[in-house]
Amino acid sequence: MNPKVDFFFEKDTQWQAAYKKLRTIVLDCGLTEELKWGVPCYTHNGSNVVLIHGFKEYCALLFHKGVLLNDGHAILIQQTENVQSARQIRFTSLQEIVDLERIIKTYIFEAVEVEKAGLKVELKKTKEYEVPEEFQQKLNEDPELKTAFEALTPGRQRGYLLYFSQAKQSKTRVARVEKYIPKIMEGLGLND
Repeated sequence: MNPKVDFFFEKDTQWQAAYKKLRTIVLDCGLTEELKWGVPCYTHNGSNVVLIHGFKEYCALLFHKGVLLNDGHAILIQQTENVQSARQIRFTSLQEIVDLERIIKTYIFEAVEVEKAGLKVELKKTKEYEVPEEFQQKLNEDPELKTAFEALTPGRQRGYLLYFSQAKQSKTRVARVEKYIPKIMEGLGLND
């Protein structure tokens, strides 16, 4: 147990008992406990394997390369349609964790084997993402904007493309594009 992570398990939340049980299960699998993104993250030889986190309706184990796991029990969940690699096992009670302990450990051990084997997730390339028509029009009209956008990291480019395309109405997409042009020109990402 890493004392830097203790605060997470001592917080008074509806998931406190569930978090503690998950911690015990994961540590029983021989992983190293670290603090990353403000939550307990468990690693093998420095590679992220799984983390514990919680939401209003559930707490979860998030497997960083969950898409590569054999989901024989059909319990892995893709958080959103845009998550390419990670998968969660969600829990709504401590009893559910207790009942699934053996299966949870099987998934954790498989995730460790994925890391040991050096397997990588083939992520969708930025150029495979659809560029919303409204943004493409701005890129075509403004060569400086196009150059600035292409100079962004692939992750920042994807962030903008996903954010712009999520809007259902054209006027909303136009407003989003207009709002973020200055940030793109500064070389900043959506959340920078």
